[in-house]
Amino acid sequence: MPPQPAETGSLTSGSIRLTATRGPSFTLDTFSSKDFIVKDWIERLSDEATSRRRSGTLNSAPTAFDPKPLIRAFEAARQNLTALSTTLESRENELSTNVRRAEAQHNGSVVNLSAKLDGAVARFARLEATLNGSDQDNGVNGEAGGNVAIRVGERLEELERQASRAQDAKGLLLCWLEVSERGSLSTLEDLKRRPGGDGKLKCASIARQLLKISQRLEADEGGAVTNGGSLNGGSLNGVSGSGARMRRNAAASVPQHNSREIIEKFLEGLETELLQAFDAHYRRQNLEGMKECATALRDFGEGASVTALFVNQHTFFIDRSQLVTEEVGDAETWDRIADPDAEPPSVEPGLQALVDEVKITAQQESYIIKRAFPFPEEILNTFLQRVFQQSVQQRLELVLEKAGAISSLSFLRALQSSRTYISSLVDDLKSHGLTEYPEPASAQVASNMDQQLEDLFVPYLSGSSYIEREKRNLDELYSSLLFKFTTYHSRRKKMPTTYLDRLGQRGAQLMQSARDAYIDRLDSSDLPVSQKAMLLRIAGLKDSEKDKEIEVTEQDGQLNISHAKRMIKWLAEGVGRSLELNGGNETPKDIQALLSVLLTQMGEIYLDSALGAATDLISTQESTKTEPDLSFLPSLRTSIQILHLLQTTISTMLLPLTSSNITIRREIDKSTTATLSNLESKISNILHRTLDVSLAWVSRLLLAQKKTDFRPRDEDLAMAIEALQTPTCLSIFTFLSKVSKLAQQTLDGANLSAFLAELAAGLRSLLLDHFRKFSVSLTGGLIISKDVAKYSELVRSWSLSGTPFLAQGGMEVVSEVANLFVIGPEALRERLKGGLRSQEEILELRKYVERREDSNSVGVQAVLSTL
Repeated sequence: MPPQPAETGSLTSGSIRLTATRGPSFTLDTFSSKDFIVKDWIERLSDEATSRRRSGTLNSAPTAFDPKPLIRAFEAARQNLTALSTTLESRENELSTNVRRAEAQHNGSVVNLSAKLDGAVARFARLEATLNGSDQDNGVNGEAGGNVAIRVGERLEELERQASRAQDAKGLLLCWLEVSERGSLSTLEDLKRRPGGDGKLKCASIARQLLKISQRLEADEGGAVTNGGSLNGGSLNGVSGSGARMRRNAAASVPQHNSREIIEKFLEGLETELLQAFDAHYRRQNLEGMKECATALRDFGEGASVTALFVNQHTFFIDRSQLVTEEVGDAETWDRIADPDAEPPSVEPGLQALVDEVKITAQQESYIIKRAFPFPEEILNTFLQRVFQQSVQQRLELVLEKAGAISSLSFLRALQSSRTYISSLVDDLKSHGLTEYPEPASAQVASNMDQQLEDLFVPYLSGSSYIEREKRNLDELYSSLLFKFTTYHSRRKKMPTTYLDRLGQRGAQLMQSARDAYIDRLDSSDLPVSQKAMLLRIAGLKDSEKDKEIEVTEQDGQLNISHAKRMIKWLAEGVGRSLELNGGNETPKDIQALLSVLLTQMGEIYLDSALGAATDLISTQESTKTEPDLSFLPSLRTSIQILHLLQTTISTMLLPLTSSNITIRREIDKSTTATLSNLESKISNILHRTLDVSLAWVSRLLLAQKKTDFRPRDEDLAMAIEALQTPTCLSIFTFLSKVSKLAQQTLDGANLSAFLAELAAGLRSLLLDHFRKFSVSLTGGLIISKDVAKYSELVRSWSLSGTPFLAQGGMEVVSEVANLFVIGPEALRERLKGGLRSQEEILELRKYVERREDSNSVGVQAVLSTL
């Protein structure tokens, strides 16, 4: 009989027990464990079956392997597994039946719920159609449903409002009878003592309406209220019955007491109490209490009293009062501000500290204002207006007054830095938002701050006062810088002789007037001492020297490129300041005004005077019997550089700023063109006169050429042949080398090439005329060739590429003429008839051939006869 599964001693925790009569015992839990492994389970069955055999034969001799225990163990396990499989299958069938039953119940529930949902949707749709008045099936046709409901709701709201107004009218009538008949306001007193802010708010409203009734009754002479008017301007409107009875009672009863005086006294006391309560809440930082009082006080003069109380007692105007009146800056700061060559410092420290305090305070107080007032923007605007018009304005006036006492430049720089810093304050407050934080400030608050900023600087920027200050400052600085220059040139006495000289007289007159104005300004009593010292320092003078004869050197009368750069720098600072302080539509006018100062000082006084001196100097060289002094030429380079700097400044910095006004742009173009054209004409005239003087001296040197130089005597023949050049050629070479070096120091580029080309063309022309004046021997022809080679060497060293001189052959024609004096008759015939020479050229060359010593020989005459 096979072993049966044991009822007791079941398998727990995956263990297996084997006995002699029973097989292994296990349950479903054995196989449902996560640690169950088939291989390990079988091994345990095998180990349990074989262990018994090994233990039974421990003291006996080993026996052969017996498989029966294993077979019995595995058969018992299989039977146990079969029983468990049957149990598991039955349980699975039972569970499957339960699942199918639950699914059927769920599907039924879903169908029922879906039907209920469809019904709810349909009912909602019918209700919506009914409310919209579109239910045509019930015959409503727009007279029922939603429209009716809306009209009923509106009517109910209207009735509620009428009931409220009637109740208010009743209370108002009772209070009026009380004050008019008994002369007291006990009802209002009781209402005022009610806890919370609603009582005081309602009490103030009723008292104001009573005051209006009293005023109306007094105006109607006896208290008759005509035309059915409302007593309180709104509280009784729409109440037909009670309002009419109240008017009849008010008209029929003549007040026995001075109702108006009683009411006014009550309102004054109420306002005082509310202000005291507001102040107490403010000191305790009770924002809710402040808001209740402020709401009630809103009806007293549009809240002016509570606004004044909050602003006047604010700690900012008490704690920061020292920032407004403390010492303005220090000596070192003001020295830097007054120095036109130093970078302007930032805003004055006291004003900077005050503005920083304003920024912090405004941001902090805006938080309180938003939560303590029902009308925060009005309070904030009033607070900011007080800050700007009192604190900031007082400090700004002190700073500008101090700056104005230093110098004109100090005032302008302080004005700019103050405007910039206060503008940044306004921008920061706008972006912060204040009561709208973290959003930007509202349009009303932003507009108010912009207006306050504008009002601060209107006294200094209105009209033409600002730009006149800028012009006066530039005039003073330029006059100081050019004082020694103008002094030097004013001592040059010269009457105008030419048209250009007469044009130059305007510059001399301007220079003299500017110098006189500068002296008068220094002697003026209204000129600050510090500004006077600064102007003398710029001019290079001492205070003790201004009343004496000023000693100037030739260097003081020369142009200085650093002076021009300083003038441009000062102008650029003024232009930038003008754009920041007085920009917009006024910019073209301001630029025109500043440009006029620049053209007058740099153009007509500085450049024109220097060019006039150069013109006078070149004029003295035209009739001299000594070698002309052209040492002034390098200084002309400075004139050209300054003129280019002036032209660049106008075209790149000033003209673009005037594009918005075509009329002013044309006027500026016209004045600029006239000034620059005059200066360019003077430079061009100086260069042409320099060429004339140079060529005149070359012509004078050529006149010193000896006749024996080109027709030496027999005893001088050997010496003449050994000589490289004639003394005249060497002197001309030396002089023109000096002229070319001076020209290279003065000009560059195309201007230098054009100048040297004109000089070379003039030399060529003088040499061609010069060689026609001498009788030339064969040896003399060799000497001429040497001289021409020296002249050509000089000209080739000049930068003449691209000039008309080279296009016309350069010095080749002079070399060709020199060859005519040394070649034989046969070569002479080929040279004269060779090429494509015109008859005019051949006749010109014939003149040189006729100057040959052997021109009467048979060979030469034969050549000439064929021409």
